[in-house]
Amino acid sequence: MATGLKTTQLNNNLELINLKKLSIQISLSGLSFCILNSTNSEVEYLKRFDFKSKLTPEAVLKELQGIFLDEPLLSQTFESVLVLFQNELSNFVPEEFFEEQNAADYLKFSSKIIKTDFISHDKIEANDSINVFVPYININNYLFEVYGEFEYKHASTIFLEQILKEEVDSTDDKIYINVEPFHFEMVVVKKGQFHLYNTFEYYTKEDFIYFILFSIEQLKLDTETVIVKLSGNIVKDDELYQMLYTYIRYVEFDGPSKNYTYNKSDETHPKHQHTLILNSFN
Repeated sequence: MATGLKTTQLNNNLELINLKKLSIQISLSGLSFCILNSTNSEVEYLKRFDFKSKLTPEAVLKELQGIFLDEPLLSQTFESVLVLFQNELSNFVPEEFFEEQNAADYLKFSSKIIKTDFISHDKIEANDSINVFVPYININNYLFEVYGEFEYKHASTIFLEQILKEEVDSTDDKIYINVEPFHFEMVVVKKGQFHLYNTFEYYTKEDFIYFILFSIEQLKLDTETVIVKLSGNIVKDDELYQMLYTYIRYVEFDGPSKNYTYNKSDETHPKHQHTLILNSFN
């Protein structure tokens, strides 16, 4: 009888383990990890590792391997694993014009790709478009060794999908900016309509504000009325925020779309810094 009880408890523990989901966000400037327990909507692990400089995919793989050695929680069994590739090697194409055999053609005029690059794509239901992108195959191969099968997407798919859901009935003009070390992504929505996605490299606060103000000018937006929503590696006291607030009247932070609970070690971290990876569980 006691043996049967222990077996039941073991099975229940395995079920709880298998209801944990892992998302990994990968860029050349840093890595982020999030473990969500889907039984109680608790975020059990949430960390970002920013690099001091922009690395190569080979160097990022070494950093990733080192983190796996130092962070044993990442080696659990998970119900699902989602990998988000965050790079400038992507482009949105209207679904009606997309032909998979011509995928490289959608990237070659806006991104630097080579013949050996593997090209993948995501479908964005919210506006019937296809996000064509280049994942880092060396990292995919390593993660397959660690987890077996997993799903991967481009980070901009998560970024845009959530914005379009939130803005479907909006009457405002908004700019969403997700900031990372050395680059940021921008989405512009005018009264609920998607107008722009782009990614920009920056090395100074002047670079940062130039690209934003140039986009505002080109899209005929008004710095006195447009609402800028920020996520990622930016806080109220840093120079990027202060530069932005100098030129734009309405600036606010964009937190995750769902109210998760967090363990004590993560409670003090501003949640807008992790909005993208937290929204990947939606």
